[in-house]
Amino acid sequence: MPYVWIVIIAVILAFIVFTLAVRVVKQYEQGVLFRLGKVIGVKQAGLTVIVPVVDVLHRVSLRIVTMPIQSQGIITRDNVSVDVSAVAYFRVVDAVKSVVAIENVGAAINQIAQTTLRKVVGQHTLDETLSETDRINVSIKEILDRATEEWGVVVTLVELKDIQLPDSMKRAMARQAEAEREKRAKIIAAEGEALAADALGTAADIMMAHPLALQLRNLQTLVELGVDKNTTVVFPAPLMSTIGELGSFLAREATAAAAAPSAGGDRDPSAMLPETNGRPTVFATS
Repeated sequence: MPYVWIVIIAVILAFIVFTLAVRVVKQYEQGVLFRLGKVIGVKQAGLTVIVPVVDVLHRVSLRIVTMPIQSQGIITRDNVSVDVSAVAYFRVVDAVKSVVAIENVGAAINQIAQTTLRKVVGQHTLDETLSETDRINVSIKEILDRATEEWGVVVTLVELKDIQLPDSMKRAMARQAEAEREKRAKIIAAEGEALAADALGTAADIMMAHPLALQLRNLQTLVELGVDKNTTVVFPAPLMSTIGELGSFLAREATAAAAAPSAGGDRDPSAMLPETNGRPTVFATS
């Protein structure tokens, strides 16, 4: 009977020793093995056996870590106060350095990223901060890379996430954008007027070379006016020539009336019409 208890105790002790001696390193991890406080190697993914009590295995994740950089109050080079937040991505490339060289690599990168963000953005004007974010991102990444190289960490990407402006600055920028749009609209309208004037000049030259073109245009205008239900019919004609012809007609009528007061019934009816010289005359009826 005592032999059975000895076997049971031996099995329990063996299980405890096995539990303390066996470690599993996941695929995305590396294990830094300390023996009596000294680094003796790096364990890759898989099953690892260590000496209980003597060895300590510190697992380090090699995955990319997403670290938000909280909003920072920054004064730009042109003395504008803005709140800027960002996000940084980093990963451990040297597991031994990330454990031995620094106590908490994540907290250290977070702090240095905040100070670097304030320093880099503070060297740019507001317009540069808003329009040249790619260059600012690269500058922050390069500074962080140099600082974290001895920690066994590589910063893969830094991106400005949000830029908050004061309300007064937002209103000023809105007025500036509106003025810029009005300027572009006036320039476009002026260019359109110039093109239209050029086209009208070309059309006038063509009509002078081909007089019938003006008559065809007049007929086209009549067609366009006839689309609506109008009670007025308009026959286009040059205004000044029509006034002159009307004056000539009245003068001839006065001369004829003075020369033959008794022959009013024998006049040619065609003499009652003004001379048009082949041009149309304006008549309007409603």
